[in-house]
Amino acid sequence: MKKYYAEIIGTFAMIFCGCGAIAVNEITNGSITHVGVAITWGLIVMAMIYAFGEISGAHFNPAVTFGFAYTKKFPWKEVPKYILSQAIGAFLACFILWFLFPESDTLGSSLPADGFEPYKAFVLELILTFFLMVTIINVSTGSKEIGTMAAIAVGGVILLEAMFAGPMTKASMNPIRSLAPAIISGNLQHLWLYLTAPFIGAFLAVASCKLVKDDQCC
Repeated sequence: MKKYYAEIIGTFAMIFCGCGAIAVNEITNGSITHVGVAITWGLIVMAMIYAFGEISGAHFNPAVTFGFAYTKKFPWKEVPKYILSQAIGAFLACFILWFLFPESDTLGSSLPADGFEPYKAFVLELILTFFLMVTIINVSTGSKEIGTMAAIAVGGVILLEAMFAGPMTKASMNPIRSLAPAIISGNLQHLWLYLTAPFIGAFLAVASCKLVKDDQCC
């Protein structure tokens, strides 16, 4: 059960800090700033990989869990349990954010920017998840993350993508990160793209990895 608890706690911390930063930025008229939000996402992911990488692999993302299973580095029978654990952590975090910051209309929900077409947001989220999964695959071994390298690389790519794409799509790259705040806050518009694009992006990342690192990705 330790690996499931690790996924619950890690996902909780990630959503609480990341979506919390967006919510606080919203209700304080931008005191954290977009750059601050991006840094928050990168740092909390880095910290949680350090904390739980050796226990659960520090997935914290159903698309990442799916990607690992597709590479045969992670058993398919564990996928539903991991996703359930991630959902518990994400929804618990959003409930607490809703309690703490009821003034926030979105609680950090993933929404395309005004005027940014949903199909463009879908493509952008797909590409962002592709980059994320390519990075994760290449700094991981089995379902475990390789300590310092994984924490810095994965946290760094999340910070990078949140920095440039956050204003357009919130740079979710994570179905459960989008689902939990959307349901708790009632912002369900365009949720479909955030539930589908990350899985497709993860699949394409694994497929591309098989082309160049067949011995390690199959």
